[in-house]
Amino acid sequence: MMLSLRGVTVRFGDRTALDAVDLDVAEHETVCVLGPSGSGKSTLLRVVAGLQRADAGRVLLAGEDQRGVPAHRRGVGLMFQDHQLFPQRDVAGNVAFGLRARGVGRAEAARTVAGLLDLVGLPGAGRRAVAALSGGEQQRVALARALAPSPRLLMLDEPLGQLDRSLRERLVVELRSLFGRLGTTVLAVTHDQGEAFALADRVVIMRDGRVAQTGTPLEVWRRPASEFVARFLGFENVVRGTVAGGGVADTVWGKVPVPEGTGEGECGVLVRPGGVRLVPDGALECRVVSRTFRGDHVAVRLRPGGGPELEASCALAGAPEVGASVRVAFAAEDVVVLP
Repeated sequence: MMLSLRGVTVRFGDRTALDAVDLDVAEHETVCVLGPSGSGKSTLLRVVAGLQRADAGRVLLAGEDQRGVPAHRRGVGLMFQDHQLFPQRDVAGNVAFGLRARGVGRAEAARTVAGLLDLVGLPGAGRRAVAALSGGEQQRVALARALAPSPRLLMLDEPLGQLDRSLRERLVVELRSLFGRLGTTVLAVTHDQGEAFALADRVVIMRDGRVAQTGTPLEVWRRPASEFVARFLGFENVVRGTVAGGGVADTVWGKVPVPEGTGEGECGVLVRPGGVRLVPDGALECRVVSRTFRGDHVAVRLRPGGGPELEASCALAGAPEVGASVRVAFAAEDVVVLP
């Protein structure tokens, strides 16, 4: 295992930033840590990098305990959201910084820099001033600088946070391809779930300094482990219910079908927007309160006679108008039972 955290705890006064966190990152794996502000994800990154002391627990890199090992001797690369490039150095000078600090000769450093700039899509840019670069180009330079010393673990702190949406979407695809070609082990922190799901082999969702769920992007998306995770991922159709047999849960929205094998008792019920079907014979009557164009579908907000509002995903053609009265049924394949 390239990285292992065992019971890592960090406290700032009365506040616990990390609460006995366990985490593994395998060699060549890309893991993205997600969570709201204050969940502990950036503190976790700083502990691994050696920039923050843990009050308890252990950090192991390739099986070696890092207690007492300073940041510059851990063999990790760190790339921040604001890039932190040196304005007085040109592109090549920025990329070569870590190499020269490690005593790499001038000729070898020049070859490495040229290769990395070509790798990140900036061939021949070595003599350019960093102030003349676009945000996306600066991001690429910062990545090349982080990769230059061949770190055994590359850590990214909100690496695409300052870029516009279209550029982020393009670069995240390029990053995943690049890490795959290089076999890089990556631990990234981001608040953007779309970015994390596109980049990661595995995602870790944090809440209040603890790991709320970990799994592949598909596993987490299909089966949120709690109401918190479901809402963090953007699912709003969540209510409490009671399963008393018959394959349904009794909720404020009426009877909602649940997956086969669901045990009896109280639970949370998540209905994905695609599982809210507008059908003439639906048991739940709602009024359309808003419509939002999402590109390939229309998100329709529905207000039932009782309980919270619902979101339905409708095809572009035939989405009901605001104010219309519709009837709703629920599709069992889009229902998730939460603890």
